[in-house]
Amino acid sequence: MAKKAPRRTAQRILEAALDLFNRFGEPNVSTTLVAGELNISPGNLYYHYPAKEELINKLYEGYEAELNELLHASEGVNDVEDAWFFMHTLFELIWRYRFLYRDLNDLLSKNRRLETQFQLVLKNKARAIRQLIAGLSRAGHLEIDVHEVDTLAQSMVVVLTYWLSYEYVRNPREALEPAHAQGALMRGAHHTLHQLAPYLEREQRRHLLTLSHAYNGEDAGQNSSGNGSNNAKPPVDMAV
Repeated sequence: MAKKAPRRTAQRILEAALDLFNRFGEPNVSTTLVAGELNISPGNLYYHYPAKEELINKLYEGYEAELNELLHASEGVNDVEDAWFFMHTLFELIWRYRFLYRDLNDLLSKNRRLETQFQLVLKNKARAIRQLIAGLSRAGHLEIDVHEVDTLAQSMVVVLTYWLSYEYVRNPREALEPAHAQGALMRGAHHTLHQLAPYLEREQRRHLLTLSHAYNGEDAGQNSSGNGSNNAKPPVDMAV
């Protein structure tokens, strides 16, 4: 049986940096710490990524590629259940790259590339939300004045972008730890989609509330039993 090829050093550096940035926050992690985590010399790390900014930009490229692919899925949203799955999957992606959102303002102030690219991210998210709204409207599940669509989409993007910051303020010591991921993602998806509730037809609004209560109930049960997210639906990919 052929042996699995070892991961390239550059990829291992990215994986370690993402893990450390997510755990401790990007400003608190030096390239020396990343090198130490991998038991390689700082010089070896600098050979692949001569500056910390290059590490951040490379991680951002991975996030952006996954995000753009995911946002296209908004075109296939036809009902509340589709919207819930789309939103939860989007929050899962944000969680996997949570250092970008945890330290967003700091990163933007220091990194010109991120400053310009994140503006495009916001526009793309808003476009995807508008497509989601349009899909629900075409299916007869949502009724909204055309002049309200942009405002609603922007409001949902605000929650998407800053929800993890809100979770962090609520519980700075534990909110962004993997054990608390499922609850944070459920609450984020619920509060983002709940902004659609006033515009949904009765059965879809009722179904949205049913989904929210079901998932919140699962989360509460896991928190009380200490079993983590083994039975959570949909599953959260905690790999970083």
